[in-house]
Amino acid sequence: MSFVSAFVVSLVAVITGHIALHQITRTGDKGRGLAIAGVIIGYAGLVAGTLTLVLLVTNLAGIRDQIQTPELGSTQAPSSSGEVDGVPSPSLAQGRDWTGTIEINGQDVGVTLDGAAAPQAVASFLALGDAGFFDGTSCHRLVTQGIYVLQCGDPTGTGSGGPGYSYGPIENAPTDDVYPAGTLAMARIGGDGESMGSQFFIVYDESTIPSDAAGGYTVLGTVTSGLDVITGIADAGTTSGASDGPPADPAVIDGVSFE
Repeated sequence: MSFVSAFVVSLVAVITGHIALHQITRTGDKGRGLAIAGVIIGYAGLVAGTLTLVLLVTNLAGIRDQIQTPELGSTQAPSSSGEVDGVPSPSLAQGRDWTGTIEINGQDVGVTLDGAAAPQAVASFLALGDAGFFDGTSCHRLVTQGIYVLQCGDPTGTGSGGPGYSYGPIENAPTDDVYPAGTLAMARIGGDGESMGSQFFIVYDESTIPSDAAGGYTVLGTVTSGLDVITGIADAGTTSGASDGPPADPAVIDGVSFE
């Protein structure tokens, strides 16, 4: 719509300018007022059309950049679910593997968490899961082009919510920026390695996600079974049909449990 509006405004501006020039030739001084007004309107239209096109190109660039990394807007929004008081201690991860499930839409997704490689992220995830923080939350973002991820863990369902705390640094990020299918990783604000909270993403098809100024993305675990639950959600696409947006097939986390 922005492109069409810009084109129409520019076209009207050009036509008005030509009418004004013709009026000057035909009527001389008697038409000077109309001619000047027409020229002013013409230039104003051209400027407006140009600005609209510039804004359109800028917006498209922003969308393209957003697709590159599964960023989140903030981790400071208060929880609307189970509460965890402050950043959980990495010692809770016990330096060991944890096996369990993330139940999505009534179906189990088996997951193993690596408490040795990502102790802080695993400790936080376990504490939030035990508190029921994730229960009833929606996976708010699906990306189907460039990278292939389903992003979850925001109690507000908007992409800007979190547990009321943030933590870092980044742990266990791949050195080659390649995230295999089944990777469970933490989302964060671009360029900020201390901004992880509750939002995480599941990679349902191998993705190369470029590191930014802060590095890569914390890998805290791996999907061991039920990845087809995620690919089924991805196959339905987004609500708008775009490559990045809320999934058309609503993905709701029923519960999280590990032992």
